[in-house]
Amino acid sequence: MTAPALARPADARARVARHATWWQAGALVLLGVLVVVALLPLDPVANDLSHRFAGPSAAHPLGTDQLGRDVLARLAVGARLSVGFTLVALALCAGIGTVLGVLAAWCGRAVGQLFQRTIDVLVAIPAVLIGLVVVAASGGAPGVWSLLVAIVVAGWTPFARLTYQLVVRERAREYVEGAVAVGAGPLRIAFRHVLPNLARPLLSHLCLRFANVLLTVAGLSFLGLGPQPPTPEWGAMLADGRQFLFNAPQLVLLPALAVVGTALLVTSLGRGLERRWTTGPTGQF
Repeated sequence: MTAPALARPADARARVARHATWWQAGALVLLGVLVVVALLPLDPVANDLSHRFAGPSAAHPLGTDQLGRDVLARLAVGARLSVGFTLVALALCAGIGTVLGVLAAWCGRAVGQLFQRTIDVLVAIPAVLIGLVVVAASGGAPGVWSLLVAIVVAGWTPFARLTYQLVVRERAREYVEGAVAVGAGPLRIAFRHVLPNLARPLLSHLCLRFANVLLTVAGLSFLGLGPQPPTPEWGAMLADGRQFLFNAPQLVLLPALAVVGTALLVTSLGRGLERRWTTGPTGQF
């Protein structure tokens, strides 16, 4: 086989890497625009019934809704709640799942097997059902706190499962055996030596789980289990606009595009991080 033929696969991989880098850069720019728009000082509840269902204009770039409220303002402020809430819930899920996964991996095979079977059971329970149970337990009052508890109860398991598998693999590494040999305790080894080495796969997994959590938040809010009107939230905006789907489809299409677009952008970043950190000379983290 000639040298040019050998070079073609490497050239193809280089082109794919360049395209992926440009896509990730574009995703970062779009997410930056989303953050800037979300921080604009807009009023999402000011209404003008004389301008109901108004089209795009200088005063209302995306038009108005059924109460004459500015759609752009509601989408922007809704981003603070939808994306911000998702980030908070995701951080709690990652923290709880990671700590429990590390502890289960260090407690022996029997505890690990019980831990995995428990996760299998929890994964089989839909987040919507968990949300309904949480709302019922809180006295039937849906809101931000009920939604947060439902998301965390349903969302910590993927992080716990991944952390458990990674820690079990890391325990066989030489640096762990060296730490044991010098007398380091199990918790010190787990959280001081092992866990920092898992930061990359856990961070890429965090980005990949963002879309799932965002869609769950929007879905539960769509069902009325999240923030209540007139608080703007993308899922709640979808629920409010569905009755006007044929008269004013933008009231459904715009929040749906915001949810799906944001999820795709963050997922693309997670995929990029995963490829960058998992593919190397050894093909491992």
